[in-house]
Order: sequence, then C-alpha cells, then structure tokens
Amino acid sequence: MTVLVIGAGLSGAVIARQLAEAGHRVTVCEARAHVAGNCHTERDADTGVMVHVYGPHIFHTDDAQVWDYVHRFAHFQPYKNRVKTTSRGQVFSLPINLHTINQFYGRTLRPDEARAFIEAQADTSITDPQTFEEQALRFVGPDLYEAFFRGYTVKQWGMSPADLPAAILKRLPVRFNYDDNYFAHRFQGMPEHGYTAMVEAMLDHPAITVHLSRPVTPDAVGDYAHTFYAGPLDGWFGHRLGRLGYRTLDFERFTYAGDYQGCAVMNYGEEDVPYTRITEHKHFSPWEDHDGSVLYREYSRACEAEDIPYYPIRQVREKALLRDYVALAEQAQGVTFVGRLGTYRYLDMDVTIREALDTAAVFLKGGSAPPFVHAPL
Repeated sequence: MTVLVIGAGLSGAVIARQLAEAGHRVTVCEARAHVAGNCHTERDADTGVMVHVYGPHIFHTDDAQVWDYVHRFAHFQPYKNRVKTTSRGQVFSLPINLHTINQFYGRTLRPDEARAFIEAQADTSITDPQTFEEQALRFVGPDLYEAFFRGYTVKQWGMSPADLPAAILKRLPVRFNYDDNYFAHRFQGMPEHGYTAMVEAMLDHPAITVHLSRPVTPDAVGDYAHTFYAGPLDGWFGHRLGRLGYRTLDFERFTYAGDYQGCAVMNYGEEDVPYTRITEHKHFSPWEDHDGSVLYREYSRACEAEDIPYYPIRQVREKALLRDYVALAEQAQGVTFVGRLGTYRYLDMDVTIREALDTAAVFLKGGSAPPFVHAPL
C-alpha cells in the first residue's frame, strides 16, 4: 500500500516516517526545492551562520513524547529565547517581567509590590476582556500597553488591537520575577545542525521516496491508498469559495562584520518603525562562534496569492469562509488535511508534531483517516 504525502514540512515528514516504520510505502511530494517547510535552515556561505531562512523557529514543549521523538533525528543544544524590545529610546526585556517594570517606571519594587503596583495601573473596570486591547489594558494598564503592545500589534496584524481577539495576548503573561525566558516550557532547545537536517533524517527511510520541486494538485494525485495534504486548505479546492486570509512576512536581509545587536531577537514596539523586529541568526546557535553576522528585518503585511502564508487571520470573515471549506473537505474522499495550512490554525512546532503523530496513529489503526483528525473549527 503506497500513501501520498503532499508537503515535506514537519507534518508531512512525521506522518511519512510513522507510516514507513509501520510497513507502508510513502511518496512525499514537496513544491519547494527543499524539505522542512518554513523551518528550513541553511548555512550562509560567507559567514558560516546557520540561517533560519523563513524566520526564526525555537523548539519548546511540555510534551515529553514529542521531545523524545525529535531527539531521534537530531541532537538538540540548550537554547533559551530571551527577547528584547526597543521602545522610547530604551531596551527592555520581554515578556514584561519585574526588571521591565522597575526599569520602565524607575522603581525598585519587590514582586509583591510590583503586583500591587501593576494592578493599580490596570483598568479594573474591564471584567471580561473580549479584545486584545481590553486584555492588555486589564493586564498592564495604558502605559505599558502603549509602549510594548499597541504599535507592534498594529504592524504585525495590520489592524487595531481593538479588533483582535483577547486570546492572542493570553500567550504573553506578566511575570513578577526576573525570569526573562520567553517560553515557560520544560523542554527548550535548537537542533545542533538545523531543522532541515532533522527533517531530512526523518525522511531518510528506504520506504520513503521524496520528490522536491513537485507541486501536486487534487486532479493529479493518482492512485494512492490515501493522501495526507499539508498545503493550504482553500488551495486544495482551487480557492473556489475565495481565499482564506493570512499575514505574510517580508525579510530584509543584511550582514554585519561583528555583533550587531547582542541578542537573537530585538522587537520594535513603536508604530513609526516600519519593521516589527530584527533577528540576528548567529545568536540562535550560541554554541558556535562566528565573526560575521546575518540579520533579518521583518515586515508584516497582508498575504497575496503568490506569497508564503504565515499567520492565519481567523477573523469573522475568515471563520465563516473556513466553515464553508470545512464542509467541502468533509465530503472529500481519501484525503486528510494536516498541519498549519491544512487546518488553518497557528501551530507551534511541538503541536504540529503531536498532531502528526496522532494522525498517523489513526490511519494505522483503521487503514484510513477522516478529512480532519484535528478539527480547524
């Protein structure tokens, strides 16, 4: 039995590997000239820096099984993501922590004092925050909201924080200690030789055949036992109902003969700075030593037809359109939609792998799989 996997990112690679190890033959078709999707990494020829070609990806998870799984295919080095932000002529730590609060307000508050102080700044009249703006005002009050969240959010999403759901900000807690690790998960790290090498190792199995630079449309699928599709959900149906909305990123790449900013990620929270952040890629591999540096300025904008989709918008219009596409997909036979694009959700890498493992398990249990193992709605 030969199975077709369309897309050689994390979803496709994990599913392919699981099925191959269970005795199936798997054909993987990838539209790009490389595997690993948007977490593709490659060495810069001039500096030797490992570059995250489509923007930085940091692996973090509380899922011990997923952590063990990726260690089968790559050696991970410890890595903590410590994000800085430039605002009002100063550099601060994010997420907002005790150091951020004391520096911003010129205080020397202890944790309990800072908690009471921030609660006094917060808009306590907001009892059930519905929007990003309401959530921020309820969390931290107007001063920290204006300095760190409003401008960055306008640039990232192309709309007012008053029009975005509160859930987006729930991923950014306020900490009343000096912990500046951006993530709070138990397991955090980077594959020593990059994500592309890890995905190549996943696909390195005698029962897996990989075809690069080979896009596949539904009418060209051919005679396979089942198809797992990791491309855009609306793309499978030729965008017949319209295009689901995404934000995309433009990268302005530049190099520097030294250390440009002293950290991997520097956000720019003010709206009059056109880019959202600068990433310095050699700092994502702190176990390496490079004289030169490769950096990206990131600009967010609406995704057009030929762009790479990054962040699903999932506003009212998109959710209504998504429901219509899900209804179409549920009538499809012999195909399962997987991953960030196939289910139109923002997924961290560990969740992507977890869902791919779940999807493969469903298929192996019954010899087939429904259109969605993890529902988009």
